[in-house]
Amino acid sequence: MPTPAQPSTILSPRDLEFLLFEWLDVERLSDRPRFADHDRGSYEALLALCEQLATDRFAPHYRRSDTEEPAFDGEKVHLIPEIAAALEAFAKADLLTLTLDEDMGGHQVPHVVAAACMAWFTAANIGTAAYSFLTMANAALLLEHGTPDQVDRYARPMLEGRFFGTMTLSEPHAGSSLGDVTTRAVPADDGTYRIFGSKMWISGGDHEMGDNIVHLVLAKLPDAPPGSRGISLFIVPKHLVAEDGSIGERNDVALAGINHKLGSRGTVNTAPVFGGGAFTPGGAPGAVGYLVGEPHRGLTYMFHMMNAARLGVGMSATTTAYTAYLKSLAYAKERPQGRRLTAADPTAPQVPIIEHADVRRMLLAQKSYVEGALALNLYCSRLLDLQASAQDDDERTETGRLLDLLTPIAKSWPSQWGQESNSLAIQVLGGSGYTRDYDVEAHWRDQRLNPIHEGTHGIQALDLLGRKVLGSGGASLLALAARIEQTVAQATALGGEPAAHAAALKAMVDRLGEVTMALAGLGDPERTMANATVYLEAAGHVVVAWMWLEQLVAVGEQEGDFYDGKRAAARYFFRWELPKVGPMLDLLASGDTTTLDMHASWF
Repeated sequence: MPTPAQPSTILSPRDLEFLLFEWLDVERLSDRPRFADHDRGSYEALLALCEQLATDRFAPHYRRSDTEEPAFDGEKVHLIPEIAAALEAFAKADLLTLTLDEDMGGHQVPHVVAAACMAWFTAANIGTAAYSFLTMANAALLLEHGTPDQVDRYARPMLEGRFFGTMTLSEPHAGSSLGDVTTRAVPADDGTYRIFGSKMWISGGDHEMGDNIVHLVLAKLPDAPPGSRGISLFIVPKHLVAEDGSIGERNDVALAGINHKLGSRGTVNTAPVFGGGAFTPGGAPGAVGYLVGEPHRGLTYMFHMMNAARLGVGMSATTTAYTAYLKSLAYAKERPQGRRLTAADPTAPQVPIIEHADVRRMLLAQKSYVEGALALNLYCSRLLDLQASAQDDDERTETGRLLDLLTPIAKSWPSQWGQESNSLAIQVLGGSGYTRDYDVEAHWRDQRLNPIHEGTHGIQALDLLGRKVLGSGGASLLALAARIEQTVAQATALGGEPAAHAAALKAMVDRLGEVTMALAGLGDPERTMANATVYLEAAGHVVVAWMWLEQLVAVGEQEGDFYDGKRAAARYFFRWELPKVGPMLDLLASGDTTTLDMHASWF
């Protein structure tokens, strides 16, 4: 464990402590029956365990997993051995079941605490952590929609760490446009299905870890209606599993190859082929698959996995930026270069670069991005807890509406501004940051995936403006504004700088509402949605400003370097970042059609 003299460069335990216990007051969740067995002591012990495990088993092989990426020899995928060892330690620590019900072997830990725990692993080594996270998401979907036999045969072994899981959605011709998938599911006489088709971009799609890999595959039945309404979901294991749980013959799942990625290289990314004839289970062609739930509802079930995955991507984006920030901060404190502008003696010792105002600007920008994003991630996780343990339908509905609105922001804002934060981390190191001698360039490469997967930046923008805001008749945005108004009132009561920030935020929230109404009144869906990404970015900055105002309220009048650092980061965000929203809203209010008017032939 890092000592006080050697603070962690993975995450800040002090920031997590502040966010969980001083701001979100997670101890109060124990008043709800679902979380009654937990208290601050158990939460702190769990966080300490995750910090130690991430530090000792995940972080040490981060660089090796990047430089020695997965290899495919035509038959098997080869990974560095440290990946399997780390994942085994993760499973043995019983971390795969933190939030699950007790009757499934879970611990009913609040999502907000579990999210803070998992943040240690994504910060330490996202390439390795992804295998476990995909497996947990796969198992959670089967717990929700699978039959008892499917749960026993596939979900339980995944939660025990014996099987791994994947999300097998995209195809070479159909990435985000899942309604265009062509993978076929042909009914067999024994009630199973034979799956035929090629998939693409499947993380963790093949390796030799564990006893099995459980693919959740989107495919279409012969009588499927066109588009997304005709997609069904199937379990397709790498190896068939007998009724007693024993591993049977190899299923007809093979790789056409693996993809060589910019970052997150430790997670193998594959192009699997189902029913290509590499194997003939039961002496017949096709990969054996098992229908999950009802026919043609596959995409509905998969969204159970995808919504959680989007929040997970947001947290991964945050922690990838956070660890790079801490590493650039440590470098800036140790690297001597230049002298103060007022230094008269050219032979005087050089000062650490953190003494230069422009370096402090870059560090402060990173701090404002990563600590604001982490607050948003944890706030959304706490909404999950409030929704799951709601005392009545009104609370459940209100919480769900707010969470739905915040999800695309919580996914996309850290992905976009985390990339900027990672770029600044490289800049702090200067030429050293551009070399492979330091981790920050690898974190920058890792980060570039996050605005792409689990719904691109543009798709999240369409979801926010089209479905969540306008689709709810503005009810979701009003719910958000009401929550922000409560924070504004608390900050105003503090007076001074918090009150000034509160006034600035309220003005921007009011303007966002006015512009939203103007967009709704355009009467042309294409024109309304043409600049949805600008709307997402403006709303994202407003929400993160709210997160900073919330933190200031929690800081109150407390003294010390930590609290002064929070005040400085909030000051930066309100003075340097929130003003960027004004021009965005001006553009939206104008109903600008530049992108619509541009013809493809003009490029």
